Amino acid sequence: MSQKSDGMNYAPQGKPSPVVKPGEFVFAAAHLDHGHIYGQCNGLIEAGAELKWVYDPDPKKVEAFRAKFPQVQVARSLDEILANKNVHLVAAAAVPCDRGPLGCRVMEAGKDYFTDKTPFTSLAQLDQAKSAVARTDRKYMVYFSERLHVESAMHATDLVAGGAIGRVIQVIGLGPHRLGKAGRPAWFFERAKYGGILTDIGSHQFEQFLTYTGATDASVTQAAVGNYANPDKPEFEDFGEASLLGDNGSSNYIRVDWFTPDGLGTWGDGRTVILGTKGYIELRKYVDIARDKLGDNVYIVDAVGERHVNVTGQVGFPFFGRLILDCLNRTETAMTQAHAFKAAELCLRAQLAARKIA
Repeated sequence: MSQKSDGMNYAPQGKPSPVVKPGEFVFAAAHLDHGHIYGQCNGLIEAGAELKWVYDPDPKKVEAFRAKFPQVQVARSLDEILANKNVHLVAAAAVPCDRGPLGCRVMEAGKDYFTDKTPFTSLAQLDQAKSAVARTDRKYMVYFSERLHVESAMHATDLVAGGAIGRVIQVIGLGPHRLGKAGRPAWFFERAKYGGILTDIGSHQFEQFLTYTGATDASVTQAAVGNYANPDKPEFEDFGEASLLGDNGSSNYIRVDWFTPDGLGTWGDGRTVILGTKGYIELRKYVDIARDKLGDNVYIVDAVGERHVNVTGQVGFPFFGRLILDCLNRTETAMTQAHAFKAAELCLRAQLAARKIA
């Protein structure tokens, strides 16, 4: 299966655009349970960070990681990384239920933390991380890759911020994924470990809603989950939907699922529709089905007319450079801590509110 067809190991690569000199920002990778760790590391390395250490209790995961990043040194334990004064940040993609406690450990050791989404599987974990951030003044940053590592989504971020479609009043987020059932680890199907579909892949969608609308809080107006096609995995959810009402009056509908058919040339036909008072934007992130295999298609309709731009290779992934500088300067230009935590809270609240429909 090619990387583009396999969402679990989808690791976008961009052009190097370093924001620091070699050796100025050192980071480590730990707990390699999800393939997103490769995208996290690619993004940081392209922005000039130096990946110096790796740790995972499974030697096979470490061996596979070193095949991609041969420069990395293998740590004997996580403690060895946490005790190293030269390490600024730890990037991790642990089993979802372990991400919160791991982040607290990293921050207590004086390092910033960069986790794969979803960052938590319970509100209690979120509260613990908030306390740890307040106590340590370290960062708990989240790899919301479906915006941060997608050029069309980053371009839309800039368009919306520049007022291209007026005030944003609704965001519709569609996040279908290919299941690839045989290749998934056991934890992927255990409710206590992955947290539910709205907690897991829904987290991307809620983060985009907050970004595009400028809302700083929201309430869940409806949510539902189902297991339509995987009766052999009774704790798994293959379908989820939810609606939010933002504190600024904006609305949101999301649908996430594991029903990408084999005939699609990529792992999911991710789409976002952003409605503003002066126009709308549609993102066809990974493919323009039956028309163009290229992703990063941006469709814009406004008072002037209709246009389509493909932004592949034109926008880059500025989040990673900003994150590095934020860690060094103790600023919040990449993403505020409040934003990351609010996106996490909304997916947890939607999951708790969800009724079972199948």
